[in-house]
Amino acid sequence: MVRLGQNFLADPNLLDAIVRDAELGRTAVVLEVGAGEGVLTQRLAAAAAHVHTVEIDRRLEPALAPLVALPNVSLHWGDAMDLDLAGFEPAPSAMVANLPYAVATPLILRTIERLPSLASWTVMVQREIADRLRAAPGSRIYGGPSVLAQLACEVELVRKVDPAVFRPRPRVDSAILRLRRTGPAADPATRDLVRAAFAHRRKSLARSLEHGEAGSLAAARAALAELGLAEDARAEALAPQQFAALSAKLRG
Repeated sequence: MVRLGQNFLADPNLLDAIVRDAELGRTAVVLEVGAGEGVLTQRLAAAAAHVHTVEIDRRLEPALAPLVALPNVSLHWGDAMDLDLAGFEPAPSAMVANLPYAVATPLILRTIERLPSLASWTVMVQREIADRLRAAPGSRIYGGPSVLAQLACEVELVRKVDPAVFRPRPRVDSAILRLRRTGPAADPATRDLVRAAFAHRRKSLARSLEHGEAGSLAAARAALAELGLAEDARAEALAPQQFAALSAKLRG
């Protein structure tokens, strides 16, 4: 049964592979979003010190009742986009989840920003999302999420996943994506710059920024030139670290 857009993993071999891919140590504190029927949660609880698992669908309460009895599992009911994840104790160090595809991108970016304690993510996502988050500059699918994820993390595709392992079978391809934190999340000014830069992809970056802030065109062009970039460069031409440098220039 589909619940709130969820597709449940039905292949025990893949569930075991996800836990192996996460490379959890015995002291790991895991954040799982989308407990589903608890089959991945149980495996995570056996591999980690503690598991915070989040589920929004109360109809799954009977299936998840056995998790409540596990001493190292905390079950949180609610929407992970609204919950105070930073308030979870102990603080999560790794995220491992079969993410609800509708919120996968904003949730990954939210956890990068709000949970500095997270050092790694091993998540099942739609293949399109995996490709976008690891896209390189110049690609047609490179965008704001690519930049924000890569400013803080190394992003890699671990494995493609056959739709047949889900119940019910989804209409989209899936993949296991791994992120390893390499630094802090982009600061608010850089996040705003990135989002404004990609808001009008057909325009130059400087022109796109001017749509959000009238009178900023000359300053943006000058900052690009100081960084050795073309004044009429489009957003997709800049690497993640060049966005951070541009943000610093515009503030300095």
